[in-house]
Amino acid sequence: MTTFEKSPFPGMDPYLEGDLWQEFHGRFANQISAQLLPLLPPRYVALLEKRYVIEDAGIDLVVVPGHRIIYPDVHVVHTVRETATMTAATAVQITPRVRLVSHVPEEIPQLSIEIRDIANRRLVTVIEILSPANKHGKGLAEYLERRYDLLKTATHLLEIDLLRGGERLPLHGGEFPPAAYCVYLSRFTQRPYTDVWPIQLRDRLPVIPVPLLPPDEDVILDLQAAFDACFQLVGYQRLLDYTQSPPPPSLSAEDAAWVQEVVKSENSAR
Repeated sequence: MTTFEKSPFPGMDPYLEGDLWQEFHGRFANQISAQLLPLLPPRYVALLEKRYVIEDAGIDLVVVPGHRIIYPDVHVVHTVRETATMTAATAVQITPRVRLVSHVPEEIPQLSIEIRDIANRRLVTVIEILSPANKHGKGLAEYLERRYDLLKTATHLLEIDLLRGGERLPLHGGEFPPAAYCVYLSRFTQRPYTDVWPIQLRDRLPVIPVPLLPPDEDVILDLQAAFDACFQLVGYQRLLDYTQSPPPPSLSAEDAAWVQEVVKSENSAR
């Protein structure tokens, strides 16, 4: 397995979009909070807020036109050959014909950052880091409901989407710029307009404003610095296998070639 002192990529590391995403998600939220706390005026605090979404583990979702989500009746079928059981009372051999997978709900933790006014405990700004659990199926519907509830309030909403897969947020009024990743900022003073930062695979993560209550000025959040701090703290370079292709979704031929060139160049420099 190849090792690097830091991510070989200039911005988001696409290899984190797999099994390590949930771990990274929590670290990233912590680093954003830690970066903001010393920058906020004394009247504010940045707190971590945890909630859970329910996801059916191991169940493939099939999306058909009209955005209906279909859960298959049978997911995995395995014929049992040598799992016979003997009952103590009758010594009758009992052999199941098939083994199926139960739909077992899984609680997926979701961390967000809440900036609050200390004196009144007023919720000022919510920073959401999107995850696979809220970018498809029921999780997407639940997240959009939460999002719409926030948009009805005098609360700023900053959303960070560092996942290539899943649905983009429903925005209108123009063509959405093609991008691997996106950041969205909805200021309650400017609704219904949302500012969008499209981020290409080759881009550094941007520096973005975090709004507070008027007339207080924005504080600045350096997403790349938060990302780099996570990478260096955990040492993800020891856990990611750069000899393989990045996790799904598949990259374009051009992006896949660039990813391999980045990894190859980093290996050559070591």
